Amino acid sequence: MLNSLSLSIAEIGNLYTLSLILIGVIFGIIGGSIPGFTITMAILVVFPFTFAMNPVDAIALMTAVLVGGYSGGIVSGVMLGIPGTPSSITTVYDGYPMAQKGEPGRALGIGMLASFFGAIIGCIILIMFGPIIARYSMNFRPWEITGLIIFALTLVSGLSNGQILKGLLAAAIGIFITTVGYDRNSNTRFDFDIPSLSSGFEMLPVMIGVFAFTQLMSNIEDKRGSKSNKGLTASSLSFPIRSVIKDISLQKINIVRSSVIGSLIGALPGTGGTVANFISYDQAKKASKHPEKFGTGISDGIVASEASNSASPGGAFIPTLALGIPGDLTMAIMMGIFILHGIQPGPLMFEQNPVLVSSIYVALMIAAFMTLISQIFLCRWFTKISSIPQPILIPLVLTLCAVGAFALNNNLFDVWVLFLFGILGYLLLKSGVPLPPLILGVVLGETLENQLFRALELDSSLLTFFTRPLSATFLLLTVASILFSIYQGKKVKKKIPILTKDNDV
Repeated sequence: MLNSLSLSIAEIGNLYTLSLILIGVIFGIIGGSIPGFTITMAILVVFPFTFAMNPVDAIALMTAVLVGGYSGGIVSGVMLGIPGTPSSITTVYDGYPMAQKGEPGRALGIGMLASFFGAIIGCIILIMFGPIIARYSMNFRPWEITGLIIFALTLVSGLSNGQILKGLLAAAIGIFITTVGYDRNSNTRFDFDIPSLSSGFEMLPVMIGVFAFTQLMSNIEDKRGSKSNKGLTASSLSFPIRSVIKDISLQKINIVRSSVIGSLIGALPGTGGTVANFISYDQAKKASKHPEKFGTGISDGIVASEASNSASPGGAFIPTLALGIPGDLTMAIMMGIFILHGIQPGPLMFEQNPVLVSSIYVALMIAAFMTLISQIFLCRWFTKISSIPQPILIPLVLTLCAVGAFALNNNLFDVWVLFLFGILGYLLLKSGVPLPPLILGVVLGETLENQLFRALELDSSLLTFFTRPLSATFLLLTVASILFSIYQGKKVKKKIPILTKDNDV
């Protein structure tokens, strides 16, 4: 461990890689601070630039964007009252009221430091538990891996706002996309005699199309996006360092509790920073001696929100690295980088690529420090960036996405794939079909097919999936997750008429 850590420090400690981390952090903060842009969009825009990099530099850059993005949402949340990212929604509850009281610098300072400590604690949890889970999962055979992937897909589908059937449909579409092209026996499937389809769809254009293009189209449709954001001006910023340090020193338990919650929730498929955000805020409110002050501009709420969402990437890396199961969209893209460079995440990664794994630890730590420093010195500029009009931002981002898709293979077909799946994603979104299960299906589809057929080649009986304890457990959890989601959906439907009546009154 110490040997691989020292080697990874040597790998990342050069000026070029450190510059990449700084650039990634700044771009991540910019992406997080622009309402509607989202962290995932920032990562997708940067993704194509990693093609020509070595794995360590590529992962360092993307990790920096991730860390900066999760922390960047505080800028627009405090200054404009608009969460820059979904994972910073609860930051607005207390950050904006504090700013309205004439203390925007204090609110930003508290959020920045809480975010920094959250990222560090999240990384420590990754270092502690990642290798343990990887060692345990070494006992997984094709039956267990198949069951785990099915469970992950249904869990993400079930968390899609109670729309379990639509979530499962999205996952099935994602898996179907991976079946286009060559199968395990080098036979072509679903190519419709189109030569470009014989090798299947590239993951990057599909992901950019389904998520980024769809998000941009939704922003265009939303008339509010074209309005100029009004809020506090950058000139009103001043950082009361002593006051901020005093606030943070009184929040030690809150920081640790919220960071642990963020890491644990982040490690669950389909949850991530947004869910961790609300749970941490709720727990901080319940543990507070003055819960009635939450929502009026109290430091406890800002700390709980920012510490939890910045700790969630560390937790999200655990299943991605140890099991090869990305828990959310950002981790699915990170996994795409591994695959692009010929590295298969999973239990063996800790043994076969210890330096690369340690490089992630080091990149997370360095990115956390650089994020804090960048926010302190460049915060005034970030507040101006957060008010860029959507008519300027959307064409620029869309152009970058198209260029990135083309750069993958210097093939115009990939650009058409981007737009095709962008239209498909937009139509699915308008139909109420969630997109995260589709993306996860695209990422895990090939692995699911390979593991399923490997299991059947070793033992043709399907009963083996139910006689092996671990695979049976995962399949039972799958059924339980579907049933629970159906129950939740019915519960929500029963409440709708009541809410409607109340509104009429």
